[in-house]
Amino acid sequence: MSYAALQEKKSELIRKALDGSVFVAPDSVPSLGALTTTGGELLPLPSGWGDLGHLSTDAAAFARATETTKVRSFGSVESTREDVTSDEITMAINAQETKKQVIGLFTGADVAALRATAGSGEVAIAKPDRPKPRYYRVLGLFVDEVEAGEIYFGRYMPRSRITEFGDQNMGEGDDPIQYPMTFTGYKDSAVGFSHRWHWAGPGWLALLASMGFDREPTTP
Repeated sequence: MSYAALQEKKSELIRKALDGSVFVAPDSVPSLGALTTTGGELLPLPSGWGDLGHLSTDAAAFARATETTKVRSFGSVESTREDVTSDEITMAINAQETKKQVIGLFTGADVAALRATAGSGEVAIAKPDRPKPRYYRVLGLFVDEVEAGEIYFGRYMPRSRITEFGDQNMGEGDDPIQYPMTFTGYKDSAVGFSHRWHWAGPGWLALLASMGFDREPTTP
């Protein structure tokens, strides 16, 4: 058999994120289930979710860090056992829109009841001496497009916290004022996971067989 007969390369399965958003909600709202209908169309997000708006061209960067412990055994030059002790997924973003939700996330303040002053419209937030950890539900939703329609890539963290803030530059230059933040996902005991991947959309449905997926039979 030749290599040409053996290989299975399909350029139509190469995906890119052409657009997308990061949606955030308080952890008090119900956890998300499916993102799409049976036909692949997006379902509306429940009340309480907000789009952070424009992001930098890096959009969202997901990182996965694992730590392990290894067992060494007499007579073996390799580890004979390795156990995962830590497995965390983070999402780093650079929000570009200055608005209430983004300001609340970046300052760590509870802005639900925050109002601009009656006269000047000024908004001020004092940094607390000991900030309280605030948890959020976070959905990164990104879209590609093929002839059959849109393909959606979802990364859902039902319980996440902002664990790192980047530098904020106020100088002149090509970049706007931005709000760099990193979310870390933690297990939500109610739903049983810390991170969930989603792939869906009309374009996804059209490529299921080509990607190697069988579809569950329709319930009569």
